[in-house]
Amino acid sequence: MPIATLPLGLVLLVRDQRDAWDLAGLVTGVFAVGLAVGTPWWGRGLDRHGQARVLLPTATTCAALLLALTAAIAVPAVPAAVLVLLALGAGLTFPPLSPAMRTTWRAVVPDERLRRRGYALDAVAVETIFVAGPLLLTLLLAVGPPVVPLVVTALMLAGGTLAYCRCEGPRRRLPPAARAEASVGAGAGLGVLRAAGIPAVLTVMAAMSIGFGLLDVSMAGMAEQRFGSADQLGVLFAAIAGGSAVGGLLYGGRSWRSADRARLVATMAGFGALLVALAASAGSGVPLPLLLATLFVTGLFISPNLIAAQHLVDDLVPVHRMGEAQAWLSTAITAGAAIGNAVAGAVLEHRTAQLSLATAAGAVLTAALVALLAQRRWRSVAALPA
Repeated sequence: MPIATLPLGLVLLVRDQRDAWDLAGLVTGVFAVGLAVGTPWWGRGLDRHGQARVLLPTATTCAALLLALTAAIAVPAVPAAVLVLLALGAGLTFPPLSPAMRTTWRAVVPDERLRRRGYALDAVAVETIFVAGPLLLTLLLAVGPPVVPLVVTALMLAGGTLAYCRCEGPRRRLPPAARAEASVGAGAGLGVLRAAGIPAVLTVMAAMSIGFGLLDVSMAGMAEQRFGSADQLGVLFAAIAGGSAVGGLLYGGRSWRSADRARLVATMAGFGALLVALAASAGSGVPLPLLLATLFVTGLFISPNLIAAQHLVDDLVPVHRMGEAQAWLSTAITAGAAIGNAVAGAVLEHRTAQLSLATAAGAVLTAALVALLAQRRWRSVAALPA
């Protein structure tokens, strides 16, 4: 849940306490930079040292920095530079929980067919949380002061990571031979980024997630436009959250004949096209039921993108690099979303939610184009023996 609540929570808190969309975007963007730098490093640690030794210290450090950042934002006398440094530290120490969970599927479910369905369930959970997280923010803002969402986020981060590390799955380790391979050269160079096809997957998911981050904050602007306050944001997010859950279950429950790489183009293009329709429906003159219906249909295309991307990573990367590979995928998704939050904050400071949504559509359609151009490369790599 903190992956979903933290970027938007930062935007809303800075906007409320400092009355500046641009500062909110800067703080969130710096957090994204820290996340992009830190997560792959910790992902290598997952492969080499096991999950608990990486997750517990990072989670406690990040939670402490988030509490300090929350307090600093709420005190107007604290300079903006301090907020930037604390946000950078929180991003650098954010625990790689999502890549750890996805890597654990290999140990818990060795059967490939069942594991692919497990990835679908994982994607539904993650993508539903990405759109349901703002619902929690809305509830917390309704019952307490603006600092409450980030305080709750910090507590969930530390408590949830501790609970995860106590489960049986994370205690399972790779076979000794795979651990030895993971240790060779793991601390140097670009690591899994040199794997054929992986840079294209990360580029596609980063571009898609920038669009998703733009969508998140754009909906806050839409809520202000529609209801006079972002506190009613949950009304809009309920529609897109429902669509995301339904879309993920429908997609993950089918046995597809086409390859994941081809379906990624289709689902990405569908997401981009619906964002274009959403931008057209965001005007104040559009009936609310029509807007909610458009949000629901847009949500249908969210989870399938992550499911297809996870399958691609599974096909392109050997098992002893899976922790690092999933960390890079997580970085592309979460950092892209946070960057999208930052860009949307800057757009909303000077323009409209409709322009921000149109920018989101452009980012997602660009992702679809990159995925289309990468088809031959992905096909050739997936055909190689493991």
